[in-house]
Amino acid sequence: MYLSVQLSYYPLADDFKPVVKEVVKRLEATGLEVHPNRMSTQVFGEFDEVMAALSDVMKWSFETHGKAVFTANFLEGDRRPR
Repeated sequence: MYLSVQLSYYPLADDFKPVVKEVVKRLEATGLEVHPNRMSTQVFGEFDEVMAALSDVMKWSFETHGKAVFTANFLEGDRRPR
C-alpha cells in the first residue's frame, strides 16, 4: 500500500533551523521520495517503509535533540505533486 505523509517538525530549541535540516536530511537518506518546503515535508513511499523511516527519525530526534513536536497527516494512496 502506498502512503503519502505531510510531516511538520518543531524542535523545542532556540536554534531550530539546523535541527530541522538534519531531520529532512535523514528522511532523504532513506531513499523515500521527500519534498521539503517552508511549512512541512512531504514523504511518499510504501506504507511499511515510510512508517519505519518516520519511527527511526523521530526516535533519533528525541535521543539527539530532546523535546520536539511532530505533527503528521497520513493519506493512503499516491498524492505526489505532478
